[in-house]
Amino acid sequence: MSRIVIFAAGSRGDVQPCVALGRALQEQGDEVRLVASARYAPLTAAAGLELAPLTADPTDILESDAGRELLAGGRNPVKFLSGFRRILGPMAERLLAECSDACKGADLILGPTFCYLPMHLGEHLRIPWGLINFQPSQPTSAFPHPFVPQARLLGRGGNRISYLAVEQIAWQLSRPFINPWRTEALGLKRLPLHGRLPRGGGPPRGGPVLACFSPAVVARPKDWPSHITMTGYWFLDENGWEPPKDLADFLAAGPPPVYVGFGSMVPEDPELTGLTIRAALRLAGVRGVVQGDPDTSDEHVHAVRDVPHSWLFPRMAAVVHHGGAGTTAAGLRAGAPTVVCPFFGDQPYWGERVASLGAGPTPLPFRAMTAPLLASKLRRATQDEKITDRAARLARRIQTENGIERAQQIINSTIRTGGN
Repeated sequence: MSRIVIFAAGSRGDVQPCVALGRALQEQGDEVRLVASARYAPLTAAAGLELAPLTADPTDILESDAGRELLAGGRNPVKFLSGFRRILGPMAERLLAECSDACKGADLILGPTFCYLPMHLGEHLRIPWGLINFQPSQPTSAFPHPFVPQARLLGRGGNRISYLAVEQIAWQLSRPFINPWRTEALGLKRLPLHGRLPRGGGPPRGGPVLACFSPAVVARPKDWPSHITMTGYWFLDENGWEPPKDLADFLAAGPPPVYVGFGSMVPEDPELTGLTIRAALRLAGVRGVVQGDPDTSDEHVHAVRDVPHSWLFPRMAAVVHHGGAGTTAAGLRAGAPTVVCPFFGDQPYWGERVASLGAGPTPLPFRAMTAPLLASKLRRATQDEKITDRAARLARRIQTENGIERAQQIINSTIRTGGN
């Protein structure tokens, strides 16, 4: 039995795949502790996992003025990463202490690339660590970093440099609070300006990079080294979930509707956004299931609070969402034609992948969304036979994968070998 700590700091789309992996690891006999916002305590408890709660709440952050500024930053990596710096900087010392406490007694630490928390804590505890990537984050010449699509204009060399540039921006913004934490709390050497580990002490015992997305969606680059494993998606199925009667009745009362929801993204004017969505559904001539207050439901539009995507999406004619990695994965597995309305970060990238694969129209940035434009995308998604066929074929490929099983194999091997 091993004690595994998984960092899942972020919104539900970041947490849910980690819960799915954690549940599978626990079922094979490991002890799993999830580090995530206290908001996700019910989700964690339902999977039987221990939660080490973080006091930062992603939803509260996105609803703040700084969060709205972050959402408005779009794809610009400097704005995106500096926005996180402004938000997390004041609470960094507290959050880093919470992360350190969560790792006591661990045999393996897994977490995202941002700030390389698994690396620092693995070095401190002298245990293996590994990285979880929800989007392509490792250098390759095949395509640019999701935040820097324009780098493709510089060819294969520009593609590779884009990853190094994003990593350096992230390090320079996090260095002012990571280095003091390393020296004062962890008893480690400061990392140099470029962020690479000093050669004198040698690297910590690292582990794998688990890229938890499908090779059917992103082809594995030929120049990725062997320690990077594209596992496939990690899905958390809630098989026992039963819909409330009003939702079941709505679905049975007519043809499959279109789902529209933007997860934890917070529009600047939610009321105007709701009116725009309903007008677009009306113009497109389709029924809708929308994320919102159930009291606003009517004959043609049913509003829901929280419905598992694994249950809902297969029953939809199409899905409209923000393009988060987890939501995109759920829609593609369901075979639902997808309209992505990205806000920021890697969301435009996933929208472009969906369109490139033919599983949906080109993305419609949220800030440019109008009722006529969204209606046009909806008509294309629901009426274009090429899109519906390609979405169905892609779903069949994804459904044959078992990303969690592949991740378990890599993790078990890492523990056996001590990360070497």
